Amino acid sequence: MGPTARLLRWHATGGPIGNRINDDGMRWLQDAQWGFVVSPFIQALKIGTMSNQVPRSLTGQSPIALLGPTVRPRQTLKRRATDRLLNRENHMTHFSKIVAAAIVSAAMGLTSAPAQAETPPDTLIQAWQIDDIISLDPAEVFEFTASEVLGNSYQPLVGYNVNDVSDIFGVIAESWEVSEDGKTFSFVIKPDLQFASGNPITAADPVYSLQRAVKLDKSPAFILTQFGLTADNVEQMVRQTGDMTFELEMDKAYAPTLLLYCLTATVGFVVDKELVVSHEADGDFGYEWLKTNYAGSGAFTIRDWRANEVVVLERNDNFSGDAPAMMRAIYRHIPEGSTQRLLLEQGDIDIARNLGAEEIVALSDNPDIKIENGIKGSIYYMGLNQKNEALANPKVAEAMKYLVDYQTIADTIMNGKVKVHQAFLPEGFLGALNDNPYALDVEKAKTLLAEAGYADGFTVTMDTRNTPEITAIAEAIQQTMAQAGIKLELIPGDGQQTLTKYRARNHDIYIGRWGPDYQDPHTNADTFARNPDNSDDAASKPLAWRNAWDIPEMTAQADAAVLEKDAAARAEMYVALQTEHQQVSPFVIMFQEIEVLGLRNNVDGFIIGPSFNDNSFRNVTKSE
Repeated sequence: MGPTARLLRWHATGGPIGNRINDDGMRWLQDAQWGFVVSPFIQALKIGTMSNQVPRSLTGQSPIALLGPTVRPRQTLKRRATDRLLNRENHMTHFSKIVAAAIVSAAMGLTSAPAQAETPPDTLIQAWQIDDIISLDPAEVFEFTASEVLGNSYQPLVGYNVNDVSDIFGVIAESWEVSEDGKTFSFVIKPDLQFASGNPITAADPVYSLQRAVKLDKSPAFILTQFGLTADNVEQMVRQTGDMTFELEMDKAYAPTLLLYCLTATVGFVVDKELVVSHEADGDFGYEWLKTNYAGSGAFTIRDWRANEVVVLERNDNFSGDAPAMMRAIYRHIPEGSTQRLLLEQGDIDIARNLGAEEIVALSDNPDIKIENGIKGSIYYMGLNQKNEALANPKVAEAMKYLVDYQTIADTIMNGKVKVHQAFLPEGFLGALNDNPYALDVEKAKTLLAEAGYADGFTVTMDTRNTPEITAIAEAIQQTMAQAGIKLELIPGDGQQTLTKYRARNHDIYIGRWGPDYQDPHTNADTFARNPDNSDDAASKPLAWRNAWDIPEMTAQADAAVLEKDAAARAEMYVALQTEHQQVSPFVIMFQEIEVLGLRNNVDGFIIGPSFNDNSFRNVTKSE
């Protein structure tokens, strides 16, 4: 063992801050309290690279950024006492001096090739683009990453089998009944459950959680307010009837599974009332505190969140189910798929979450890596604004459905990250239509365009979010549209730019991805096939409204389907609705997402669920 390794191992085993290094003594340096990992930095020490020369292509960050707590304040969950924080900062200052000495030693002569890294056996480390996290409050979370974090750290009243979503079961709820008129659900809470804080879970907690979400009225609140719940009536509609019982009353007798599926969304997660209330300020229901803190009962607790850097979860010792094998789980913000690939190959991470087509191909032949995938509910589509004269012509919309090379895009550009799917309900939903009647047919499209009066084509714009995959799909469509005389001008922009324009109905064509909010078919029927008010100042603005598609008859069909109590009859209603929608709508629905992960071969048990809050690492294990 060289002098640098001995120095680092001494600090890992004898130093006061509890750092650990794996068996080769060289690559891993993890602070057990701060949860940060600087493997590439230690690798640089081993190969004799100076600290300011660690290549960003390996880490996505500079060495100084990797040291995090030693050089800048962080967003913290504030769970440590002040004196402990001061001690931590003092020790980290001491550590920075040791690292400086290690750099000198490394630069003087360590030049051997690095050994294969490995992550700690009790820690799962994932690389993912996590800059969409804006809050940790279940009443506000509505983004992909935060939904997954909360899905592993909070619990809902009810859940479902991710392999068969029709199999609904109790999580915090032991049982439930529906009144004869179909408008009131009565829930019984399981006994002997507790939050991570140690507080017992009683009926007061879900009642408070639901009332709180409705009153805060953040983005996902509509999932609950669609049942007639308002800030003014929610205390009467959601009411505690005993220590372990409560009732939820709705304004109509909806299909019984609709409410249950809505309660599986993050907005329905149960928070620790006693803990949250203790942090209320100026009647905010603890909102400012819970945005960056934790009050749940899931398999993991949320220990730390540093925006655009890292999320650290730790095993919940008060969890009612089987204890996870992992002591902690860490998300590192590594947005680039190429960087994730390198880190995965080196053993610096366990799972890569944002791999592109090229990275997937490159990793497929690596014996140390395995590729896993799972079908998601997200749909890729184009929306044709009916305010545009050409796009409002039904034959033009039909022609465009024949000007997408669906299978080629799925197989090559997306390389298995999507499957061709041309209906608004994803595969796996009640009543999903899996018929794909459209394929690239330029001659048929030309005929339809001529019948519409556009034999020579026309020019139109498409707002395109500047992500690699959306851009690549858009460029492929641009080429096939041109074969029929349609000049498609792409307008690139970031997510905020493209969505702002789309939501204002100022686009011609929008290409994007839509993810369902819950597992009931109404979630997508409500937005693709329902538009109760097409005026510019409408209160409800679903995707049909964004594309100015006025459909009173189809809206009535969607409204009838959500009230149908018989599941088989309801499924038939949605099949009929999608069949008509597929033929006449100004939506070119193209693909359903397949989530693809790259994992080290020793990692097992990661579950890819249909919704992002279903993705679970509770059962993950790592073999030697």
